[in-house]
Amino acid sequence: MSTDEETLARVALTWLAEPGTRSVHRLVDRLGPVAALDLLLDGGAPEETLRNTVTARCAAGDAQAVAAEALARTDRLGARIVVPGDDEWPVRVDELRRLRLPGAYRRVDVETAPPLCFWVRGSWPLGEAFDRSVAVVGARAATGYGTHVATELGYGLADRDWTVVSGGAFGIDAAAHRGALNASGVTVAVLACGVDRPYPMGNAALFDRIADTGLLVSEWMPGAEPLRPRFLIRNRVIAAGTLGTVLVEAAARSGATQTTHRALALDKPSMVVPGPVTSAMSVGAHEMLRERPKARLVTGVAQVLEEVGRIGDLAPVPRGPQRPVDLLDDDARAVVEALPRRGVVGVDVLAARAGVPVRTALRKLSMLEELTLVLRREDGYALAPPPAKEATSTPPATPEDQ
Repeated sequence: MSTDEETLARVALTWLAEPGTRSVHRLVDRLGPVAALDLLLDGGAPEETLRNTVTARCAAGDAQAVAAEALARTDRLGARIVVPGDDEWPVRVDELRRLRLPGAYRRVDVETAPPLCFWVRGSWPLGEAFDRSVAVVGARAATGYGTHVATELGYGLADRDWTVVSGGAFGIDAAAHRGALNASGVTVAVLACGVDRPYPMGNAALFDRIADTGLLVSEWMPGAEPLRPRFLIRNRVIAAGTLGTVLVEAAARSGATQTTHRALALDKPSMVVPGPVTSAMSVGAHEMLRERPKARLVTGVAQVLEEVGRIGDLAPVPRGPQRPVDLLDDDARAVVEALPRRGVVGVDVLAARAGVPVRTALRKLSMLEELTLVLRREDGYALAPPPAKEATSTPPATPEDQ
């Protein structure tokens, strides 16, 4: 049996039943794609729902003829079909075999089997692009805040040689793609329609840029329409194919949260960027953090890479600027805090105010002089004035600031 026959059969099966259909995937596993196709065309589908679907599709055309035309159209587009066993097959998507969503009843939540094939536009090997990748997903109606964060994440990940994967939609998806492109990095748009008619059309120029330097990927043959359920079906590929998923913004009901739920069910790093508590576009993100203990809050690229990178790739702990007083021991700090904001004080009074022996106060004052934090006067000690560049931009220090 030739590889071409198997590829044609996989394409025909993808046309007969929507991608992700578990019963079709089981037949292909057991019989191979050619025999599975023959069985379905002979009316031998193991489930009534699948039999009805196949009958309806066959009424619209011959599955093998449709597949042959899809292969020819793929060649004319300069695209290619990638199937399991090819060198560039992204093996991580095969983890979808074990994806089970608790309480699932909708078709898009139940039928989550691995893809039978992919259509690909772009020169990068598909498996290589997915091998070191992070998904950045979120709301279409993104706020300025969300767009800024997604762009920064896309740029930062790509700048560190990570592939940025998203769905090509308006809002967060587009911002993440553009960020990666601006860093001259690789980005992958996983589509819910044919690779020859990326949706939305308002992002047509963006899709052209992605095809030139990254990849456009779809489970649907050229010409396929972007039907609403297909966006939810493709989300499982984004979740499974990447090393982790970052949710930037999501309203109370959002397809982006569905992608994160799939990543969580696959035990993949699932990250959420917090937003303003007053923003409707962050309600879904915040609920994800409240309801799913395994979802991790992240605020930047370093924390994302800590979740998906190698052991030891730890994000730095956020800290304010270090000041000389931060390095003082308790006694020295007590002496500094006991000095008046203005004027001079004698050693005996200073020691009493600081609650330390006079000898300790003298020893600490000597050290503080060397650090240029205090000045010795004829009648005692005084705080040193702030450096000239700070004196014009910051108010005098208060005890709480020290």
